[in-house]
Amino acid sequence: MRQAVVRRIRTIATLLLAAALVLPVATARAGNADWLPKPARGKGEKCVADTQWMRRKHMTALMHQRDVTVHEGIHTGRFSLERCIECHAVNGADGKPVTIESPKHFCRTCHDYAAVQIDCFDCHASRPDAKAAKIGNAAPERSSKADAAVLAQYLRSLER
Repeated sequence: MRQAVVRRIRTIATLLLAAALVLPVATARAGNADWLPKPARGKGEKCVADTQWMRRKHMTALMHQRDVTVHEGIHTGRFSLERCIECHAVNGADGKPVTIESPKHFCRTCHDYAAVQIDCFDCHASRPDAKAAKIGNAAPERSSKADAAVLAQYLRSLER
C-alpha cells in the first residue's frame, strides 16, 4: 500500500515538473508563429488541392497515385510526385534546384519539423529532371474532376 502511494506521488511530481518545463515554451510561442515551418510556394497559380487538405492528406494522395499507376497502369498528372517536385523545386545558391539532402528542400521543410522520415527519394528524384523541365508539364490523361472523383472514392474506402 505504501509503495502505491509513493508511486502516485512520484507520478504527480513528474507531471508537475513536465508542465512547469513545457508551459513557458508553449505560452511564449502562442502568439508568435515564427517557429512554424515556412515551405516555399509552388510555381503555379494554385496547388492541385486546397492547402489545408494537402498538409493533412498529401501522402494519401501520393500513395493512391502510386497504386493507380503501378497496379492499374494509369498515369495521371494531378497527384504525381514528379509534378509536385517540378512545381515546388527550391533553388540553391547556385541557381539549381536543391536535392533532398538540403534543409531548403520543399519536402524537408515540414517533414524535418514533424520528425517524419521521407523515403520517397530512395527511389525517386528529389529535384526536377532537366529534360522534363524543358518539355513542361504533360497533360494528364484524365481531367482534374475525374482525378478528384477517383481519389474521393479511394478516401471513402479507407474510412470504412
